[in-house]
Amino acid sequence: MDHSPPLISLIVAAFGIAFVLGTLANRLRVSPLIGYLLAGVLIGPFTPGFVASTELATQLAEIGVILLMFGVGLHFSVSDLIAVRAVALPGALLQIVATTGLGTGLAWLLGWPLGTGAVFGLALSIASTVVVLRGLQERRVMDTDAGRIAVGWLVIQDLLTVVALVLLPPLAGLLRGTSTTAAVDHASLALAIAITLGKVAAFVALMLIVGRRVIPAILHYVAHTGSRELFRLAVLAVALSVAFGAAELFGVSFALGAFFAGMVLSESQLSQRAAEETLPLRDAFAVLFFVSVGMLFNPSVLLTQPVALLGTCLVIVLGNAGATILLMRIFGQKWLVTLTIAAGLAQIGEFSFILADLGVQLELLPKLARDLILGASILTILFNPVLFFVIEKCRPSARKTVQAGSPIPAVMVPTRLADHAIIIGFGRVGRLVGEGLRRDGWPVLVIEEGRDETLAKTGGSAPAEFWQGGNVELIHANGVLPDVLAAANLGQARMLFVAIPEVFEAGQIVEQARAMQPGLRIIARAHRDAEVTHLKAHGADVVVMGEREIARTMLTHAQIAQEHLAPVE
Repeated sequence: MDHSPPLISLIVAAFGIAFVLGTLANRLRVSPLIGYLLAGVLIGPFTPGFVASTELATQLAEIGVILLMFGVGLHFSVSDLIAVRAVALPGALLQIVATTGLGTGLAWLLGWPLGTGAVFGLALSIASTVVVLRGLQERRVMDTDAGRIAVGWLVIQDLLTVVALVLLPPLAGLLRGTSTTAAVDHASLALAIAITLGKVAAFVALMLIVGRRVIPAILHYVAHTGSRELFRLAVLAVALSVAFGAAELFGVSFALGAFFAGMVLSESQLSQRAAEETLPLRDAFAVLFFVSVGMLFNPSVLLTQPVALLGTCLVIVLGNAGATILLMRIFGQKWLVTLTIAAGLAQIGEFSFILADLGVQLELLPKLARDLILGASILTILFNPVLFFVIEKCRPSARKTVQAGSPIPAVMVPTRLADHAIIIGFGRVGRLVGEGLRRDGWPVLVIEEGRDETLAKTGGSAPAEFWQGGNVELIHANGVLPDVLAAANLGQARMLFVAIPEVFEAGQIVEQARAMQPGLRIIARAHRDAEVTHLKAHGADVVVMGEREIARTMLTHAQIAQEHLAPVE
């Protein structure tokens, strides 16, 4: 392997070892992220054996960040960002100040000067975008209040990081103590700040005014060609090109550029399809991100600086999570939303590494500080799934509440419907099934985790009359959760329609429902023959594949036409 091209060696080693350790972690009922991080440690420069290219790994990981933020933007609108500004903007600012203060205090205890402490504390205050979003996505809370506030929080942190990276070089002398306040060129400093904010404002304006029209137009044109391959290529080209252009021309980070590219596309009807097309690549490159983080970690820090490393971890957890809890409660947010966001922010990642590297280059940070930041990042990322697990176990039954303005009341307790049909997934397919059942007089229970705005984008929002007249209820939650299925009263249901497109989740739902109620008739949807086999193996009675039904209907019409055609003389 040492004689193989570095890129191929890296990809083979990273994916292969990450798969093995991720699978092992999953078997041990812990997050696969732990396996990915350990895979990075094994192929990193600080452990014996094969050493992959850290530089290449970091660049590939950056692609993962771009695709992930683009995907988040596809489910996030400008109105969402504006709606959470009252919480996300002051919350992120005050949280960064609080953590920076704690980090400065720890640096003082380690004997470092005040300027070093300020940079060190700032690096500890910026959460990893990838970790937060993966945590929210795995728990399917991206479309909740917690998810929207967390994304807004991350955007604010990203913007502040861009400003900090611009300000550190001109302030380096002052922070090192080699310059006095009088020696600082205030005019240059003010100009640097103005230019940075001007570039960011220009980029945002360009995306909202021009990108909002151009990007959807491009993808609509490609979609009309009928080529799925071209459409997938167009989505990737847009995401990567906008992110790269944002960084090169406007000084904005790749992540923020990709987020705005996705956000301007979110209002298009193609947003759902774009999200589906990029999902496999997003997952693959996200794995490379965690592997690259593991490669940067020097395990010897655990032995040489255990007290300092523990203190750094405590600053991150207490500063980021503790300050977030305090601020969110002051803002009047619910405990569930508060704890979810706090758990996500209780770690650091990619932007902390960038700040640490710049600090070392400017001689603002000793190399020990960078090692502590990397070590604490690994440990807090490893600990992050534990925090989410604790919150998941402590979640109250009220998590199934419906957003304000929903058409019907929330189902807070197990449904009182009996002899009813259950529809899991209320997109295009689920909506049509539901309307048909309602016309036939069925009591209907809908289980859907998406918000009404999300459903409207995909054509899944039902007309108002669907929800009227009684005998219809809605649970806003993910149907794969056992307690959600328990609330659906499967024992007295007549039919279950699994209308979600994600086959693995659908298989889990079918399997759980079959175990809870062996006699229940279960009908599911599929896109491919392999999915049909998968769902039937998990207990579905009938699996409907779109292509087969289209072909069957066409043949039926052909037979009808044949019967009415005069025989050929």
